[in-house]
Amino acid sequence: MTRNYASYARSTFVWAVVIATIALAIAAAAMSPFLQWREPIYITAGFAGVNAMALLLVQPLLAAGLLPGVPVRRARRAHRWVGGGLIVAVVVHVAALWITSPPDVVDALLFVSPTPFSIWGVVAMWAIFASGLIAIYRHLFRLRVWRLTHTALVVVIVTGSIVHAVLIDGTMETLSKIALSVLVAAATLKAIADLKCWVKARR
Repeated sequence: MTRNYASYARSTFVWAVVIATIALAIAAAAMSPFLQWREPIYITAGFAGVNAMALLLVQPLLAAGLLPGVPVRRARRAHRWVGGGLIVAVVVHVAALWITSPPDVVDALLFVSPTPFSIWGVVAMWAIFASGLIAIYRHLFRLRVWRLTHTALVVVIVTGSIVHAVLIDGTMETLSKIALSVLVAAATLKAIADLKCWVKARR
């Protein structure tokens, strides 16, 4: 009885933290003064970025089976679908920014932008695309090579995305994006530690 109660309490806590963090980030972004009088395409770009950060929190939890009540096999399948959603969110984010201000996007893609947050965002973007590409062609890699490559790309994605989000004064509210970023980093480190990809690769 005590063990079941503890398990239920843990499950409730994990889900509550994940849902509350994402909901708070989205709600705070919706009330952002940076969105006042902005065109719909700019707002779309901003919320696509917020959604991408939210998906980055869910991804490692699914990969490592850390979401209570979700079977590992189903979690891995959902991990692939959420990864696809993450790519779509990034494409929408960049495409909408392109429509809003093409020169800024070109400068960012060429790594000549005067704003450091743009460079971090572009690095994370290419790492996301690379991760999606090797996921599609996973059968072409040796398992140990794929695991190490995917893990390395994940570290780049999370690091670049967090720095990009923290440095930019945009759609996301400061405290909520810091909380989300901390949880994304913690979930990613926990997943990497639990999966021990480097150990499996050596074996």
